[in-house]
Amino acid sequence: MDKAAVYRDLKAEIESVVAGETSVTARYATASCILAQAFRPRFFWTGFYVVDPLKDRELVVGPYQGTLGCLRIPFGKGVCGHVAATEEAIIVPDVHTFPGHIACDSATNSEIVLPVFGADGKLAAVLDIDSTEPDAFDDADREGLSAICEILLVA
Repeated sequence: MDKAAVYRDLKAEIESVVAGETSVTARYATASCILAQAFRPRFFWTGFYVVDPLKDRELVVGPYQGTLGCLRIPFGKGVCGHVAATEEAIIVPDVHTFPGHIACDSATNSEIVLPVFGADGKLAAVLDIDSTEPDAFDDADREGLSAICEILLVA
C-alpha cells in the first residue's frame, strides 16, 4: 500500500475513534498513538505542542508518544516555534542544519511540523514528528498529516 493510501486509512480510523469526543486532549492523544504505532520506527517522537492559553506566544507540550519532550517552546524558536510563528508546515531533512534547532532529544535527525487550527481559525497547536532517520519525511507525509490535523478539533 502506498503512503497516501495509508494516510487515508489512518485519517478514517482516527476520525472514527474520536467521533463525538469533546476533549481536545483525548483527540490529540488518540492521533499521537495511532500515528506513532502506524509508522514506528520511522516516527521516533509523535505529538502535539499546544498554544498555552495563559501565554499565547508559547507552546506547551501536549499529548505525545516517545521520549521526553521539551516542556515549553516560544513562538519563533526551533522548528516547532517557527511553525507556530509562520502557521505553515515545514519538513526539515536535517535538524542539525536548522538555525536555532532545539534538541529535545539528540537522537532526532529529521522532523516534520504542521500547524493545527481551531474551529475559530486560530492556531491551537502544532503536530511535531521526529525521526532518527535523516530526510525521513516528504510531501506525502505533509499532505497526509495535514488532512489528519484538519479533523482533530471539535467545533
